[in-house]
Amino acid sequence: MTARLHAVEDGPADAPVLVLGPSLGTDIGLFDAQVAAFADGHRVIRYDLRGHGRSEVVPGPCTVADLADDVLAVLDRLGVERFSYAGVSIGGAIGQQFALTVPERVEKLALIATSAQFADPPSWAVRAEQVRAEGTAFLVPSRTGTWFTKEFAEREPAEAERLLAMLRATPAEGYAACCEAIGTFDVRERLGEIRTPTLVIAGAQDPATPVDMVRRLADGIPGARFVVVPGAGHLPNATDPAAVDEELRAHL
Repeated sequence: MTARLHAVEDGPADAPVLVLGPSLGTDIGLFDAQVAAFADGHRVIRYDLRGHGRSEVVPGPCTVADLADDVLAVLDRLGVERFSYAGVSIGGAIGQQFALTVPERVEKLALIATSAQFADPPSWAVRAEQVRAEGTAFLVPSRTGTWFTKEFAEREPAEAERLLAMLRATPAEGYAACCEAIGTFDVRERLGEIRTPTLVIAGAQDPATPVDMVRRLADGIPGARFVVVPGAGHLPNATDPAAVDEELRAHL
């Protein structure tokens, strides 16, 4: 079942399309810095994952393929045929899915703090059940040191709190369903099929998708370029936008 997603457009309607895919537990606000950087020359489309932000909550487990279909339904509704795509974490998994299933639609691909298979697959179903029972609040303390470093939180407390507020606001079922999608995602044996020009970005201090895990994406995708953002955690586009935007601009 396809979920109806909340999506926002910025920039000229006739410009090249750049679609931005968020991470688990965040919403379209994750990409505020990228809108500021790219909406002058791109039609920037951001979306909330199913069960996140203002998107529809669809009960039950789903797959990354389902999440990709959600986004394609948005793009079809907006009349978008060809697009470039940048995604963070599960948003990057959705990007890999696009490159494998609708490669003719994807012009350029940027994969940020993501993986062809995420760490400890069985743990995601356990987390899903805990979130269904307790909500997302118990996860908030652990995001400092994961989404961003402790030093970043001390230096930029308002931005750290803005990001954490997205997690607090995420419906339990929406978060849990996407956990289950992460737990079953595995395209490691198919990376060689990706022919879309690809940029891969890792955060140097990211414990969720460590540098070596992200590097395997770049090693597996023919011709991919690999970049590490010093000092960044799991959300480098939000914490270190200048570095990420520079690489993304060069890639696009």
